[in-house]
Amino acid sequence: MRQQWQVHSISRRTSCHAVPVLTVSFGWTYLSEWSSSFGAIPDVLPPKQPFWDRPGILAHQALVTSSLTTPSQSASFLAASSPHSGDWLFALPIASCGSRLDDEAVRVGVGLRLGLPLCVPHQGRCGSLVDTFGLHSFVCKRAPGRSARHHALNDLIARAVASAGIPATKEPQGLSRSDGKRPDGITLIPWQAGRACRACSSTRCG
Repeated sequence: MRQQWQVHSISRRTSCHAVPVLTVSFGWTYLSEWSSSFGAIPDVLPPKQPFWDRPGILAHQALVTSSLTTPSQSASFLAASSPHSGDWLFALPIASCGSRLDDEAVRVGVGLRLGLPLCVPHQGRCGSLVDTFGLHSFVCKRAPGRSARHHALNDLIARAVASAGIPATKEPQGLSRSDGKRPDGITLIPWQAGRACRACSSTRCG
């Protein structure tokens, strides 16, 4: 009785008219296979596709996770599967806003995301051996791009603050901190609770 009701429900949602036998047969086959893999089917069939897709996605995710053998593979997979990890791919390539990437930057970004080899093994400027994944460049204190990346990120934050109509200055002088460091930027107008300014620092990977 339940099987007949489920097939009838599929027929009713597919069309107001007669449904071909092939469509009903495929629907029942899908429900049968889904039930055998992921458990009982609800009495009321959920109309949202994610309900039917999620168990299969989670099963494949668990299969991939169990096949990871090195810490770098696990880190790449967790980073790629975390929420919003791929949002940078949807950024509009606007050069004036600092969001336009050249081909090499895209190659490196995608390679890091997927854990792919990026270069041939070589000796870095600090004398350490750099493997094919090139991850040593993020921690090498003699890497040529560290300062450039830091200043580019600082400029991007400064332009974003300026676009909101808030005057700010970069690398301010004369501010004391207990750790001897100075902030990367400071606003020049009162912020809240009588405070004269708000300081900010930019942090990048490498």
